[in-house]
Formats: sequence, C-alpha cells, structure tokens
Amino acid sequence: MIRSIKIAHVVACTAGMLEGSILQTLKDAHRSGQSNKPPLNFGVYYKNTLVALCHALEDAILAADYQPLMITAFQRGKWYLQEADRYAEIADRSRQVVILAAPETGFAEHPTSQKSNVALVSLDQADPVAQEWHLIIVSPNYMAMVLCQELSDADYGAAGLPNQDLERKFYGFWTFEPNLVLETAELAIAHVARYNPDLQQRLSQQINEIATLSHSESALCGLPTIDHMGEIVSRVIDYLQTNQESGIRSQGLAITSQSFLDDNLISNELQAYLRVAQLIDQTDLSNPMAAVEVATLAEAIGQLLDLPAWQLHRLRLAGLLHRIAFLQATETVLSSGTSSRYQDETPSIPLTCPLVPGVQVLRRMQRLRAAATILAHQTEWWNGSGQPAGLVGDEIPIESRILGLVADFQTHLAHFRSAQVNAGAPVDMGDLLTQALTGCRAQQGDRWDPKLIETLGLLISALQQGFELPIALPKIASGLWLLDSRSEEELLAYSPQSHTVTKE
Repeated sequence: MIRSIKIAHVVACTAGMLEGSILQTLKDAHRSGQSNKPPLNFGVYYKNTLVALCHALEDAILAADYQPLMITAFQRGKWYLQEADRYAEIADRSRQVVILAAPETGFAEHPTSQKSNVALVSLDQADPVAQEWHLIIVSPNYMAMVLCQELSDADYGAAGLPNQDLERKFYGFWTFEPNLVLETAELAIAHVARYNPDLQQRLSQQINEIATLSHSESALCGLPTIDHMGEIVSRVIDYLQTNQESGIRSQGLAITSQSFLDDNLISNELQAYLRVAQLIDQTDLSNPMAAVEVATLAEAIGQLLDLPAWQLHRLRLAGLLHRIAFLQATETVLSSGTSSRYQDETPSIPLTCPLVPGVQVLRRMQRLRAAATILAHQTEWWNGSGQPAGLVGDEIPIESRILGLVADFQTHLAHFRSAQVNAGAPVDMGDLLTQALTGCRAQQGDRWDPKLIETLGLLISALQQGFELPIALPKIASGLWLLDSRSEEELLAYSPQSHTVTKE
C-alpha cells in the first residue's frame, strides 16, 4: 500500500507552570488533540540571554517607524526601573506601551511612566503574571514576542536557586509568528481587564485595528525579506554575541556556569534563523512544510550514501534553513503581485559568489559557516552553468548537490500535491512522487548529479512500496545538537578580491 509522508509534531516537556498565567493559558489553548492550533515548543532561557534577546527585539522599534502596540511584563517594578530610560525612547516610537509589574518605590513616579502613551498596570503580588517575563510587540509591519515564566524553587531541583542573577532561568519561548503574537496580545489585554477595564477596551480596539492591517498583502509582519527580517535577525545575533563575549566573562562566573550560558546564547542564535525559516514557510500557503520535508529527504539521501553523522547533521540543518538563501528585498517581493511569495526557488538574477544576500545573513554566526557554504552553492549545476560560482561536477560540495536536488524535487511534489487538492481530486502520493522524480530526471547530467538521481530514485521506490519517512517538525528551542566542531569548517576557499572560489 502506498503511504504518504506523515507529519509528527514534536513538543518539549513542560516545567511546572502557574495556573492563570498568560503562558499557561496560551499552552492550554494549544494543547495537542484539543484544538487545531499547533502545539508550542518550549525551552529554558538564562536571564542574560533574555536581556540580550529583548534588547535586540526592542531596538528594532527604534530603528524603524513601526509604531507598535507593545505589552511587557517585568515581574517587579525594580526591573522596569532599570529599563525605564530606554523605554522613554521606545515610547516615542510606539503607538502604546503597556507595562505590567508588581509595584515598588519609584515605579509610578519615573518620567517615562508619565508619558501619555505609557500605561502602568500594577500587578498583585499573588498574580501569576508577576512571575512572568513578557515582551509582546504588535504592528502590521513587525511582530515579535518573548513569553517566559521564571522557574520555581522546585524546578531548580537539588542544585537550588542560582547565586548569580544572570543564571536565573526562565521557561517559555519566543517567536516572530504573527498569528501567535496576536493571540498572546489578546490574552494579555484580557488579563489587564481585571485591573483597568477602560484600558482593556482601548487596547482591544487597537489590537483589532492592527490585526486587520496585518492581514493585508503589503504588511511586512508576514513578509520575510533580506532588508526586513534579515536586519532584525542580524541584530539578534549581534546582541547575543556581544553579550557572550563581554557580558558573561565580566561577571566572574564559574567555568561550568559560563559554559551553560554560552550554550544558551548559541542556541538562541540558531533559533533566530530557524524562526525566520519557519516564518518563510508559514507565508507560503502552497508549500508550508518545505523546510522540514527538504531536511528529512536530504538526510535520508545522505544515509543511503552512508555519509557520516556530522555530515547528516549539516544536511538536516541546511535543509531547515535552505529558503533563507532566497530572501529578496522588500520592494522586489511587494512588486511581484503573487499570492504565494516563495513559489519560485530560483534566484531571479545571477548571484555573485560568495555574496548571496540571504547566505550573508547566515554567515554572521560563525557556527553556521559550513551550512552557509552549502546553501550558497545549492544552485550550482552539474555541467558548470549554474550560479553563483559555476562549479562543475564533484567541485560542488556533496551536501549542496543533495540539497539542491531535494529542494527541487520537493518543490515539484508540493506543486503537484497542491494542484490535486485544488482540483478536488484524491491525492495519490505514489503518482505525485513519480511525477516529481520525472521532473528531476529530465535534467540529469545537466543540472543534477546522475548518481544522486539514482539514489533519489531508490528512495522514492522505497516510499512507494510502503516505507514511511516521518516528517517531524523541528524542536526549535533545542536544536543545538545539530552543531559540532565541524560546523565552522569552510568547504570552499573564497577570494574576496575576485569573488572566486576554489576547492579545498
């Protein structure tokens, strides 16, 4: 019997959440099997990581005229007071700023709190939101969110509470997903009602207006581009790296603590890219599972070729990130007039090696050097007529050859699948696999490595005979295992002056 590729949602285990908290309410709304909403993917974050992350996301407001509604929870007023001066600048570039915190001396008296578009909500000490750390930014052109809750004494276990403030841990997640940010903003606004019903009504009106505008074709919040999301992600990476290089070591932490903090920062750098890749898929209604399907197929090809584990990790990571290489400028995408922004996987203009715009964003993270090279050369052709370097045959890194072929195959498969669904015809996965493979075979020897076409054919034959290839949504908050000491290798040597490449 022919079986379709199955989707398996993967969810992290949850720590003890406080009943009535915003995080718990959102988790319940996304509980697997109880709604059609995707389950959430949680992680643990050190305080220093959250400080750098929030500053990066907040400073995007200062860098552009987004005029957002921003809702933030500080736990206690003293944490707000540490940020109050910079929040005055943020308020000047925002439509409305709402600050939730348990009040302390000076909380309401600070000049920032007196601004007409800044509203304080003084939380009761027993309110579970007083244990949460939230940053919710909502505008038609920029949506981002950090949603976390501090670990309880029991969650810290036998090790007990940390001695250093930067080592405090928070449980939750962060995202750029517009629908999820809007949903959470509505929950936070509903929570405000118990303290200030008039403010709640004003905020509800604002969020409804923003939600309507965010669904327009020109809204940037769901438009991943090189000069929009690329800049925001680059800022996140820069802030995390700066924090890692200077902030931690100046605290005189123990070596073991420093190692854990470093790993937490690197994990979040990787998350920044994975979340943009996730957003790219979400905006392409005709192919919303491209990243995870390409990653799984590429890894399966690698296994059939008996590639070592470190190379399989590279393939999976490059597959998850492969569409970032094709990020275009905002003006280019807005002028295309297409409803699906990522139907064409081929760059519209020749690329200059190695300065592929989307790949350059990835290169900001040293640990992604190998993956960035793989992505840069996924558009090379076996006969040497491809871009960006015109590499021929085995000069093309094997991972790039695999990724390029699998991405093209998956694009064909998604197109045929979508056509059958739109026509109201039953989906025959066996036939669709054959059609997609036929499209790739037509370019065997020209665009694709003949050996890889043969291997792909073996995999498709196995799928048609009943072999199941589970397609698991990535655990974005725990992807650090994909990186190792070989992730920083440069697969090709570049000449910056001539923009040429040579095989190492």
